[in-house]
Amino acid sequence: LVQKDDDTLVARAQARCWRRTWSYVLPKFMKVTGERPHPGMKILLLVKAQFHEAYGFSWIVQDIDPNYTLGDMARQRMEIIQTLKREGVFDLNKSLTIPKFAQRIAVISSQTAAGYGDFCNQLLNNEYGFQFTTRLFPAVMQGEQVEQTIIAALNKINDSIEEFDVVAIIRGGGATSDFSGLDTLELAENVANFPLPIITGIGHDRDECILDMISCVRVKTPTAAATWLIDNLIETLDEIEDFSRRS
Repeated sequence: LVQKDDDTLVARAQARCWRRTWSYVLPKFMKVTGERPHPGMKILLLVKAQFHEAYGFSWIVQDIDPNYTLGDMARQRMEIIQTLKREGVFDLNKSLTIPKFAQRIAVISSQTAAGYGDFCNQLLNNEYGFQFTTRLFPAVMQGEQVEQTIIAALNKINDSIEEFDVVAIIRGGGATSDFSGLDTLELAENVANFPLPIITGIGHDRDECILDMISCVRVKTPTAAATWLIDNLIETLDEIEDFSRRS
């Protein structure tokens, strides 16, 4: 366990939790917070002191209060949202217009994710025969590398930005704990300021992540993201046919 003041380490203590205790403490914690305990998370523990001749002093964890962590997570999210609004970028990507002929799609996803396959298949097999081109920019979509890999993918897209009409950030469903990497300030700032409209199909229903809040279009799943793009072309086709009838 560590206590930090900004990035400065203030205190450190060794803590242990017996497997039997952990087997009921962890599920209870995750049910409330939706996340596993991870580095950087603030937690409130019930502990008892133990001294062992061979291993020294340590705290023995007996319980964790999930409501304390839940409150801190909500505070962090609100701080990020307030920062984005203060910077004037919260609605920036939403203000972009998706082209009527949006067919060149830059996709940020895990290459092996089922959601990525569903997205591509939905575009490829659309009943109207619309032609889409997709290019994958691989990223880790859960765990500690989410932020840095999605930002790296956005940077690569930006290097050839004239080749794309829209960006889709997609991943399939999963545990709520898998989505914590999507709620960071640096990632949110990169998405909010990106010059192409971004569609998010993150694959969860419980709560909006911050990327959902700031993206140009938010849908629930990768398949729904593909359907949105198809519907966008259907609407364009209807407009063309309407103009043709008028002429």
